[in-house]
Amino acid sequence: MTIVREVVIPNREGLHFRPIMQFVDTAQRFQARVKVHCEGREADSRSPMELLMLVATHGSKIRLEAEGADAEAAVEALGALIESGFGEK
Repeated sequence: MTIVREVVIPNREGLHFRPIMQFVDTAQRFQARVKVHCEGREADSRSPMELLMLVATHGSKIRLEAEGADAEAAVEALGALIESGFGEK
């Protein structure tokens, strides 16, 4: 079963390198395979370069799609991280 969640990038700088590395670190804690979608582009949640190529800016809608035993937990953790603004003010 695929777990899906949509979130909006709240931080002013969008997905730049520091939040991307936080995202990758979080994704690597889970066995689930998570794909990240943004405006027709797709990235593996564990690939910093693919995530950078999403060009997800402030206000971008992100769709997380996860499959695997801990997919729900992975999507919850990654969605919460995005919604928190990655700790940026």
